[in-house]
Amino acid sequence: MPRYLTMVRIDENNTPASGVTPELMERMGHLIEEMTKAGVLLDTAGLTPSAEGTRVRWNNGELTVTDGPFTESKEVVGGYAMIQAKDKAEAIEWATRFVKIHEDGWDITSEVREVVEG
Repeated sequence: MPRYLTMVRIDENNTPASGVTPELMERMGHLIEEMTKAGVLLDTAGLTPSAEGTRVRWNNGELTVTDGPFTESKEVVGGYAMIQAKDKAEAIEWATRFVKIHEDGWDITSEVREVVEG
């Protein structure tokens, strides 16, 4: 079965003031448990804010290393899940369920990409 990386994209400057609520954490926990029992979820995690990150770039033979925050970034990857699904449609279904558990104040995107094997 193919593997898919779902990257959760958020605008760090435009998240609800309440942050991640206990209710949202509970819904995430239930979905993660369901995905694990279904044999779909391989790995998942949230990421630290971009202010704590570092970018390593190679451009035309020149290496640059830049510490965050990255002011030019509107959207950043806030978390990810590595899943194994029968096809892209199933992977999109799981990603859809994940974004829909968030409260109304969230602006969240999940990008689904198949992992190239071999």
